Amino acid sequence: WYEEREKNEGGEFKAGVVVPLLQGRPIDRRRSELFKAQLDRGSVEPEIRTQLIDFVRAGSFAYWDWVAAGENARVARQLLDNALERADALQKRVDAGDLEEIAITDNERLLASRRAKLVESLQKLRQSAIKLSLFIRTPSGQPIVPSDARLPPRFPDAVELDADEAESRISQALAMRPEVEVVDFMRERAEVDLRQARNEFAPTLDAGIVGSQDVGKPTSSKRDKSRFELEAGLVLEVPIERRKARGKIVKTEAKLAQINAKRRFTLDKIAVEVRNALTAVEATYRAYQQAARALDLARRMEAAERTKFDLGDSDLFLLNAREKQTAEAALAAIAALAEHFRALADLRAAMGELIPATPVAP
Repeated sequence: WYEEREKNEGGEFKAGVVVPLLQGRPIDRRRSELFKAQLDRGSVEPEIRTQLIDFVRAGSFAYWDWVAAGENARVARQLLDNALERADALQKRVDAGDLEEIAITDNERLLASRRAKLVESLQKLRQSAIKLSLFIRTPSGQPIVPSDARLPPRFPDAVELDADEAESRISQALAMRPEVEVVDFMRERAEVDLRQARNEFAPTLDAGIVGSQDVGKPTSSKRDKSRFELEAGLVLEVPIERRKARGKIVKTEAKLAQINAKRRFTLDKIAVEVRNALTAVEATYRAYQQAARALDLARRMEAAERTKFDLGDSDLFLLNAREKQTAEAALAAIAALAEHFRALADLRAAMGELIPATPVAP
């Protein structure tokens, strides 16, 4: 029997507040989980942007492969047209006795070979268009296979970059690449864990104030339960054993150091990627310049050989060899130019830009 616990007939109203002064004041478990949830939500956007950059890069590669396949098909068609245009002229010269009948047979052989090359080129063009359809969609999301009519008339001009812009491009990449933001979110999350761990290591010191009031008919003639009561105080708790909290601090600090190292590595990696991409763009530009010069020289030699053939100073074998050399030089120039634009796509991806290749209309 505890008489002091007896209340007036109406009962007792009691209210109070307890405020942590050390552990639980700047942060507690619930607030740390809230902070980390907010950080996790914020990190979704840069992760999505990372995937978009990879998507745009892959789409640009597919686009330039498609354009290169179209150019290759044009070269194969031009070779076939050359042999077709020559057929009537050969027949007239054979009829006139300027050439032997074997020349017509040799040209027919060329026609068959070049038709086969054109079929092969058109097949590769179709395959590249199907691959490109992964990146061209209708509003409802259905892939669209671009027709040959959508091919550009030619490759754009090669782009020569200033090598002195490397540092400015690296600075831009460091500011734009989403991987840095992802690591920063990881670091902020670890810092929340560290704050929580350090807070759990601190002793508990709570300040409280409680007010109570009995209501209704007094339970005794003393009316000792009817007065308003106000209590204030401090509660201090210092656990003797705090190895668990200390271990959590050490573990979180080690994780934070690891994340900081990862951030430094990410920054260095981005700088290396930009420098490598710039080097590739410069190298592919020079390679294309040499391939274009070789193509120009091959065309001159072919034109001279055709003139000699028309004058009767050359034969079909030499003319076919010159045409073949021109075609090979053209294919090499196309490959060099496609590689150049793929290097540009790599550079844009390294800088964190979401700039696709020339869009293809459905």
